[in-house]
Amino acid sequence: MRHLIDIMDLSVEEIDSLIETANDIIADPQLYREKCRYKKLATLFFEPSTRTRLSFEAAMLDLGGSVLGFSEAQSSSASKGESVSDTIRTVSCYADIIAMRHPKEGAPLAASYKSRVPVINAGDGGHNHPTQTLTDLLTIKRELGRLNGFTIGFCGDLKFGRTVHSLISALSRYENIKIVLISPDELKIPGYVRHEILEKNNIEYTECFDMTDVMPILDILYMTRVQRERFFNEDDYLRLRDSYILTPDKLKNASSQLKILHPLPRVNEISTAVDDDPRACYFNQVENGKFIRMALILKLLSEV
Repeated sequence: MRHLIDIMDLSVEEIDSLIETANDIIADPQLYREKCRYKKLATLFFEPSTRTRLSFEAAMLDLGGSVLGFSEAQSSSASKGESVSDTIRTVSCYADIIAMRHPKEGAPLAASYKSRVPVINAGDGGHNHPTQTLTDLLTIKRELGRLNGFTIGFCGDLKFGRTVHSLISALSRYENIKIVLISPDELKIPGYVRHEILEKNNIEYTECFDMTDVMPILDILYMTRVQRERFFNEDDYLRLRDSYILTPDKLKNASSQLKILHPLPRVNEISTAVDDDPRACYFNQVENGKFIRMALILKLLSEV
């Protein structure tokens, strides 16, 4: 029995295989309509989610299966004090596979030790979000046609962004990847990512403050939200926030082939005026999330 807790649980070959399966599903969805007939997915979301929870549920329904679960801790027995361990022991009696989101880092890993069925980490605190990383990789492959030989800029909150950390980890295993880290000093990439992933794997990277300075060299711009609550000083936040809002004006010097990604939800860090730009891929990214989760469910249930 396999679980997916961290993106590094998957080999490069397994990731490539999942992407291939997802592309097959996109090409011929009817072929997969009954693959999980009579199978049940439990979505255990101890914190709010829109895209991740609904994409998991849509994925299972499109595979012919069914879903059960809860969308917040207050609607589960966790509100009565039940432990994660007991919740998982119980739910794994009813479901064939579980997708779990929890605010506490490490909770899905702990749950996997007690579960009778595969557990997928759907996000744990600021730690991991492996299915978002798979979504990002599928999007890059579909938009660029490759997972090597490109320059990607990560912009915004690089200190606390679990999606950024997971994607950098995944990309460290592909060839000729160059990374540009765009953030204020307060939100720079953590030391462990810099030393244990980037430097240890000899990934070429640079750090800068202004996105417009590096826009011409980017193949991909991965935007994230600069959050007010991450700053100790309100004046610093007010001074910096507009620097990390992507507008059409800031795209003037970007390549016509640039791909703009964002794990969503956004607040104001990408102007809605950018949405109709053909370089904006973040809503394609959302749709890709369903297809890669379909592929993952099939793999963990040994249906492919």
